[in-house]
Amino acid sequence: MEMEESINVFGEPLEICGGNPVTGFYRDSKCNTCAQDTGSHTVCIEASSQFLEYSRFKGNDLSTPVPEVGFKGIKAGNAWCLCAARWLQALADDRAPRVYLKRTHIKALELIPIELLKPFALDLS
Repeated sequence: MEMEESINVFGEPLEICGGNPVTGFYRDSKCNTCAQDTGSHTVCIEASSQFLEYSRFKGNDLSTPVPEVGFKGIKAGNAWCLCAARWLQALADDRAPRVYLKRTHIKALELIPIELLKPFALDLS
C-alpha cells in the first residue's frame, strides 16, 4: 500500500488530525490515503453530537466503542478522518461537521470543491 504524498488542501505538509482516538486509514493520526483507501478517509472533522447521531442513523456508528478492534468510540469534540463522500452526504443533509483544512488531505478535493469546505473550516483566520 503505497501512501499518497502527505499534503493538505493548501499544498502544505499535512498536519496531525487527531490521536485520541487514533484516526486515519493508516491509523497514523493523519488523514493520509492510498489507492486501497476506497473510502477516501481524507477530511479531518471535529465531531459534533449532531453529526455522530446522523452518522449512526446512516449506518456508520462512530460513537459506540468496539473494544475487540481497539476502537474507543468518538465523542463530540474529537478530531476524526472522515470519508470525503460521507462529508458530502452530510452536507447535502444539512449535517456536515466542521473541518480542519490544514489537516485535510489534498485528495479530498477530488470529491469536494474547496469552496464547499471553507465555510466549515475551523482553522482559517
